Amino acid sequence: MLHLISWEKPGQLIKSWFRSTTSLLTRSCSPQSGEETDSSEGNDVLQARPPVEDIATGREFRSLVLRESILKGLQEAGFERCTLIQERTLPLTLQGRDVAAQAQTGTGKTAAFLITILTHFSRTPAPQPRRKGAPRALILAPTRELVLQIQKDAKALARYTQCETMAVFGGMEYRSQQRQLNEGLIDIVAATPGRLLDFKRKRIIDLGKVEILVIDEADRMLDMGFIPDVRRIIESTPPKGKRQTMFFSATLTPEVNRLATAWTREAVQIDVTPLRDITLSTIDQVVYITTDEEKFTLLYNLITRMNLERVMVFTNRRDEAQFLKDRLAARAIRCGLLSGEVSQEQRVKTLEAFRNGRLKVMVATDVAARGLHIEGVSHVVNYSLPMDPQDYVHRIGRTGRAGALGTSVSFATETEAYEIPEIEKFIGRDLTAIHPEPDLLVPLPALAEGTVEPQKRQSRTPRGGDRGGRRGPGGRRGGHGPRRPRG
Repeated sequence: MLHLISWEKPGQLIKSWFRSTTSLLTRSCSPQSGEETDSSEGNDVLQARPPVEDIATGREFRSLVLRESILKGLQEAGFERCTLIQERTLPLTLQGRDVAAQAQTGTGKTAAFLITILTHFSRTPAPQPRRKGAPRALILAPTRELVLQIQKDAKALARYTQCETMAVFGGMEYRSQQRQLNEGLIDIVAATPGRLLDFKRKRIIDLGKVEILVIDEADRMLDMGFIPDVRRIIESTPPKGKRQTMFFSATLTPEVNRLATAWTREAVQIDVTPLRDITLSTIDQVVYITTDEEKFTLLYNLITRMNLERVMVFTNRRDEAQFLKDRLAARAIRCGLLSGEVSQEQRVKTLEAFRNGRLKVMVATDVAARGLHIEGVSHVVNYSLPMDPQDYVHRIGRTGRAGALGTSVSFATETEAYEIPEIEKFIGRDLTAIHPEPDLLVPLPALAEGTVEPQKRQSRTPRGGDRGGRRGPGGRRGGHGPRRPRG
């Protein structure tokens, strides 16, 4: 049974306000001070932005009576005050309670369950004798990228503890992961279901000693068809009465709630902020009316003339993402590609290069829309509008994270405009579309001598890539095209 606890929102979400497009796109923000500056010549300095609800609350971690080793790891990782999800889950989970929480990436949920795990380890000595390949805590997540991010966060927070963490995921490093399980004592395993089940069948890993189970992004695992695998994994752990379970999902639909009820013990249901509300508080949203022919010129000028340094660009199709990446690279823009066609090893290298600044643009399909935390992404560009309104929110949620400010820019052609009413309905606000400034449509510079203009490869992928076709004018959801500026 789930026990629902509801809270009133601590503050009013801020609605949109008018701002000139050029100033909006050239804003930079210091993450330390929150001060805004205008980097373009000839533009007035931006006025102070109206206050937005800070993702952090007033509660400090020290008030939770955590061990000094954990507090030191938190401090060095840049955590000082609890986020909303942390403030509401930690008082419960630190007492051993099960929770089923609605929370999205970027809200601090990963730190919430990691702090709980590390605190449990500090209070409860490991049962002896310990077996190799038998973790004390298991974290299940739907994608390799998310698993690797969780592992990275766990190592940072556990830096001053004796906790050993590893990631288990498919696509690469099979023997390395097997060797690590066979040779050492592992405290935390973050895993995708497929590789974990393979190791379990071969008795490389023993899940019978799991004391804490975390199921992250449960709704996405449901969408991806992982639930049968997850069910088999959970059946290999101790009964729910003998373990603590934390269940996180971006949405708590009736089907997701049924899973939470089955896998948790009298869990407290925590509903923090609806998914769509994220788009209102820390992300400015711009929609440009454009054409298929103008799209690339608009993107190139946006990146170069605004001196953008860390940008994610989303498309709906793999072939479109590859072609776009090739065209940017041909014009000396440092960019990488994330799609289902990229090998896992290359994806890991590309993500690391983007994180450390060697790449300034990441072109991606929706494989990267959820579960990735990359600090300092100032702009997200929807080169193609997504067909699912939730994907729009997940995409633009790569910026404006953890209370920082961000900007999303969407390109709307005549065909794609039919996606806008559903997006507006989902996020609960109008998206005003505008024509690009003239300097964003200046012709592209000539390619360097010896450089050949990339050609788009022929693809058998149906329109819409992996997710099915887009509904165009003949199959529109209804409504209208992009809303043009009033006056």
